[in-house]
Amino acid sequence: MTTQTLQTSSERIKQRRSQMLIHSYLYYHKDTSIVSDHQWQEWAEELKELQASYPAPIDFYDKAFSDWDGSTGMHLPTDNWIRRKAEQLLTYMNK
Repeated sequence: MTTQTLQTSSERIKQRRSQMLIHSYLYYHKDTSIVSDHQWQEWAEELKELQASYPAPIDFYDKAFSDWDGSTGMHLPTDNWIRRKAEQLLTYMNK
């Protein structure tokens, strides 16, 4: 029997926001990318649709994504949590 984990809408939104934050930081501030532009855009479109369907706050960068249109991550925040996660991901990918 296969066990499948189902994410709630807020968990999925948090996952996609995390990806947008981390990968945008890597792209705009570290001049590197781990995912293709196409993959990033798929995630961005999914996040846009999720947020339109489930507009309630999730207490995870709500303000930064309040007017998210999926076109760019240039304006997204770059706080310590984002920088640390991005560096961890880079370290992992470079092993």
